Amino acid sequence: MKKQIITFTAVAALSVGLASQASANSSYTVESGDTLWSISQKQNVSVDQLKGWNELSSDIIYPNQELQVEVKEQKEQQSAEKSLYIVQSGDTLFKIAQAHGISLDALMSWNGITGHWIYPGDKLVVKGGTPISVPKPVESAKAAPEKVEKASAPAKTEAVAKASAEPASGKEMTVSATAYTAFCAGCSGVTATGQDLRSNPNQKVIAVDPTVIPLGSRVWVEGYGEAIAGDTGGAIKGNKIDVFIPSQDAALNWGRKSVTIKILN
Repeated sequence: MKKQIITFTAVAALSVGLASQASANSSYTVESGDTLWSISQKQNVSVDQLKGWNELSSDIIYPNQELQVEVKEQKEQQSAEKSLYIVQSGDTLFKIAQAHGISLDALMSWNGITGHWIYPGDKLVVKGGTPISVPKPVESAKAAPEKVEKASAPAKTEAVAKASAEPASGKEMTVSATAYTAFCAGCSGVTATGQDLRSNPNQKVIAVDPTVIPLGSRVWVEGYGEAIAGDTGGAIKGNKIDVFIPSQDAALNWGRKSVTIKILN
């Protein structure tokens, strides 16, 4: 009884081995009594597929004839599917490369990956891939700020030029102009209208005689640009103005000069 069990087991193993070998073959040798229909049933394909793969114009076949029973494209597709890996939650590129016995560089190159971000559900080539050329960025992130600054420079220059350009309209007069600074001994830096020039050194402000130029007026000054009439001074009487310049040296260099101004409002 024991011998019989062993014999049956051996036969079963042999049958499985032969079946596996048969299923692995992509061609079939026609035997006597075979028909396309019977072969299609054995190979789990359709008659039309057999006729198409073997370029048969009729159902007539002959013993010992070799028939293709698995289309080449199907095998290539199966092979391609085996070379793909679907990303799972918790995966990293390094773990995937290690699990498939390939380098991280190869994995990234085959899939055109430049960063390290992958997401569940992504399909990655993990076998037999070819490098994918990825265009390099036009500029690096490090260079970007410099370019932005350079790109914005013309706009800034244009804005300065616009502010300095003589306006087309406005009440025009010629005045004697001097300069002052808020950064000097005994200077509070606060104008007659309450502007803190020390905290806001980039403001353009002029001291005026309010009886000639009302406080709060917008005034264009030749060589200085558009400013606010926001301050007064004991020596600023009549057609005189004092332009605010943050730097004491620059204020001294301004000196005293005759300039054209236009009161814009």
